[in-house]
Amino acid sequence: MNILFFLTPKNEVAYIYEDDSLRQALEKMEYHKYSAIPVINKTGKYVGTITEGDMLWGIKNKFNLSLKESESVTVAEIDRRSDNRPVYADSDMEGLIDKALNQNFVPVVDDQKNFIGIITRKDIIRYFYEKSQEVQKPAVKSQMVLRTE
Repeated sequence: MNILFFLTPKNEVAYIYEDDSLRQALEKMEYHKYSAIPVINKTGKYVGTITEGDMLWGIKNKFNLSLKESESVTVAEIDRRSDNRPVYADSDMEGLIDKALNQNFVPVVDDQKNFIGIITRKDIIRYFYEKSQEVQKPAVKSQMVLRTE
C-alpha cells in the first residue's frame, strides 16, 4: 500500500519555521491544540519536531523568559529532546508503522527532504479498524444465515 494514501498535505498541517519566535510557536500550538509541531526551514526542509516540553524546559533552563521576552527567542534556539523521524514519500508501510508506533505523527518528506505533510497515528489506526470491520461484516452475516436455517 502506498503511504501517501494516509498523507495530510502540508497545506492542511500547522507547522512552524525554525526562525519563528518562541511566542509564535506557542500561540500556533495553542490555537491548533497541538502538543508537538513540525519545524521546517525557509526552504521547506524538515528540521525536526518541537514539543510543549521542549519549550517549557528551554524557558526554565536556558532563557528564564517572560512572554514578551519570548518574542526575541527563535525556535531554533530551543533544544529538542527528540525529533519525530520522517519517512520519505516512497517509503513502505513497515517503515511508516515502525515510526508511528512511537510518534503521534510521522512527518513525510520528498526525495529532497522537503516537508510535504504528515501521517497521523490516528489515521493509520482508523484505516485498519475500518478494514477489520469490513472483514468481520461478511463473517457475521454468514453466521446469521446459518443460525436461521
